[in-house]
Amino acid sequence: MRLILNIIWLVLCGFWMAVGYVVAGIICCVLIVTIPFGIASFRIAGFALWPFGRTTVERRDAGAASCVGNAIWLVFAGWWLALGHVLTGIALCVTIIGIPLGIANFKLIPISLLPLGREIVPTDQPFATR
Repeated sequence: MRLILNIIWLVLCGFWMAVGYVVAGIICCVLIVTIPFGIASFRIAGFALWPFGRTTVERRDAGAASCVGNAIWLVFAGWWLALGHVLTGIALCVTIIGIPLGIANFKLIPISLLPLGREIVPTDQPFATR
C-alpha cells in the first residue's frame, strides 16, 4: 500500500514539493554560512518525494545551534514551504482518494518549519537515532 500511495503522491504533488525544497536548498548553498540549511533542505526534498513509510524523530544530540538555525530557517524559508504544504493538503483533501495524501502533506509541515535537529527514519524504526 505504501508503494501505491508513494507513486500517487509523486505524480500529484511530491515532485513539485520536492522541487520547492531543492530550490530553497540551492539558494541556501549560495552562501557558505547557510550550507547547513541547504543540506537540510535537500534531505527534506527526499522525504517530500517519498513520504509514506518514513517519519521524523528528534535528534538527541541537537544543541542550541539547531534551535538558532531553526529560528532563522523559519523566518526566511520555513513558513513559505509550510504554506505550500497547507495549500496542497487542503486541495488534496477535496477528493476521497486525496485524503491520505493531504494528511501526508500536513505531516510534512512541522519538518518544513523546523528542520534542524530532526532525522528522517523508516516508520518501523521510529526510535532509531545516530
